[in-house]
Amino acid sequence: MSGVSVKSKVSCNNKGFSGNILFTHKGLSGPAILQISSYWKKGDVIHIDLLPDIDIYGKLIEKRQSRIQIKNLLAQYFPKRFIHKWCELYIKSKPLSQYADKELEGISGHLKNWEIKPAGTEGYNRAEVTLGGVNTDELSSKTMEAKNVPGLYFIGEVIDVTGQLGGYNLQWAWSSGYAAGQCA
Repeated sequence: MSGVSVKSKVSCNNKGFSGNILFTHKGLSGPAILQISSYWKKGDVIHIDLLPDIDIYGKLIEKRQSRIQIKNLLAQYFPKRFIHKWCELYIKSKPLSQYADKELEGISGHLKNWEIKPAGTEGYNRAEVTLGGVNTDELSSKTMEAKNVPGLYFIGEVIDVTGQLGGYNLQWAWSSGYAAGQCA
């Protein structure tokens, strides 16, 4: 499914982000996955709502008497390559009228809360965002100077400040550099 993108809501450890997830040849990526990665730790489960703006159970019940194959109904909401693989892995596609209400509830529950447990990341060399660095409590918030070592300044990503995707880390690098530069 490499190259397939799906609009989702991704959550882990009481944090959540909406945006696309992207299937790659190595796993999941995309804005929502990159955002949640700052809150994920090895062994944690990531929850993915594949239809964040849709009451899919209501849609399935609404079409309950239809002879449409469930994969064809779901293909209205997803790329075809995705839903064919999803059905292959998780549900046997048959006409909607042949499912019991409990089965439809289970299918919609799985689409609304797909749980994955990543094996890991691609590591530091491929990271877009990393955590950690010099503790902000050890620095002057006005000058970025180390409180315990006069004349030593830290800026940008070397400080333990992590912004969301969208240029926030770049803005932090420029702003902290400007603040430190005003003291030179």
